[in-house]
Amino acid sequence: MKFTFCLLLQTMTLWVFAQQTALPIFEKATDIGAPDIKGATTYNAATQTFTLKGAGYNVWFNRDECQFAYKKLSGDFILTANFELVGKGKNPHRKIGWMVRTSEDADAASMDAVVHGDGLTVLQWRGSKGASMRDPEDEIFFPKKKTGIIQLERAGGVFTMRVATYGEPLQVVGSHRIESMPDAVLAGLFISAHDSSALEEGRVWNVRIDKPADTSYNANRDGALGCRLETMNVFTGMRQVVREAQIRFEAPNWMPDGKQLLYNEGGSLYKVAVKGGAAEKLNTDTINRNNNDHGISFNGKLLAISSHKPGLKGGGSAVYVLPLEGGKPKLVTEETPSYWHGWHPNNKEVVFVGQRNGSTIYNIYRAHIGTGKETALTTNTSGHVDGPEYTPDGQFLYYNANPTGTMQIWRMNNDGVKEQVTFDEYNNWFPHIYPDGKWIAFISFPPDIDPDSHPSYKRVMLRLMPLKGGAPRVIAYLYGGQGTINVPSWSPDSKQIAFVSNSGK
Repeated sequence: MKFTFCLLLQTMTLWVFAQQTALPIFEKATDIGAPDIKGATTYNAATQTFTLKGAGYNVWFNRDECQFAYKKLSGDFILTANFELVGKGKNPHRKIGWMVRTSEDADAASMDAVVHGDGLTVLQWRGSKGASMRDPEDEIFFPKKKTGIIQLERAGGVFTMRVATYGEPLQVVGSHRIESMPDAVLAGLFISAHDSSALEEGRVWNVRIDKPADTSYNANRDGALGCRLETMNVFTGMRQVVREAQIRFEAPNWMPDGKQLLYNEGGSLYKVAVKGGAAEKLNTDTINRNNNDHGISFNGKLLAISSHKPGLKGGGSAVYVLPLEGGKPKLVTEETPSYWHGWHPNNKEVVFVGQRNGSTIYNIYRAHIGTGKETALTTNTSGHVDGPEYTPDGQFLYYNANPTGTMQIWRMNNDGVKEQVTFDEYNNWFPHIYPDGKWIAFISFPPDIDPDSHPSYKRVMLRLMPLKGGAPRVIAYLYGGQGTINVPSWSPDSKQIAFVSNSGK
């Protein structure tokens, strides 16, 4: 009996240890310094959430005491996550956030992006081993909150901290360079109680470590960055990684059954379960140069795809239609280039952008899938339009255009009357209307890009706004762009959206 009890106790101990150390993303979790109470980091695979418990007198002066879950990183990187301190806490200056340090030594040089228990956010650093901690005393509070999004980016040796309350764009707290910081560092999550007698707890979710492309990056020469296929509840902001690989895949559609996603990779289309697992190739017969413009009819029976037309000199994308379960595609557009973006609710017509009659300007066209007859919906002679998509009732066509200088969301009614929908400094692309007809989601590129372009590998936002009008709010902060959300990607229940984010090795 005694032997059985000891064996059970040993098994339980090993199980607890495994739960605390078998972490994704990070390589190790440990206490920095010598806190009087040991800390731990655990991971909930179902919610993809980390829980940190840590004690320690502080992360300050010339030494630190905290719990630290880290990964070894080199070069530039972007660290982004949602943070929450659990409970009232013993000390209002308990800390949680991102930490980058040179070693596990308590007095190591470090750069910390911190939120305190009272909502204070600050960028602080120890410039060399054993030196006193510094901060610029330029502090921002999360108003009436203990939680928020913290981002810490290293670019060319300069660290920049950005913060946001959920729904708002990130704002800069500060930037600083530590001359003695080596290229190889330990980067990760930390928590400190600011009280040697207390053990504080924090939750961290939507944890992303992104390795961005550098300024000399060339996709044709260097290959594509890796991709994550993600889903997100647009009302809670909780994200789930479905698939991750160091290859290029793009533009997920949510299948009508709500259980699978459809995306393009290497010229083909694949289905994968929302819960993850092996992907299944969709049969598109000989049409095997598919790009990231594809989507499902309102009745859930047909699939429209865009693929380079075989035999066409110089290439060029054409629009095809096939059964959703796969089969031989039927050509809809004889002329190229044509890039599909939306179905009409009648399930008989598609809308796409194309260049016609030798023009280099893209305009919006509607075509009947049976006859191929095209109707021009815009006749721009300058600027750019893209991403047309109908509302479920067919009353409006939403799209993005830049007649005002920046790319904004517009809509037109069935009489062709146009109306601008968004008005801000961002370049807004690819409006997607939710099945319930109440919400619109789109991707926002930074102000400094070419308004005619939607490039890969940028710090972008996904935003949500009521279809009837109102201020957009941020629902995701990510590294991505081209291929992230080019096509309709809402779930059938209008609660979730799917997208692709990017990161190098």
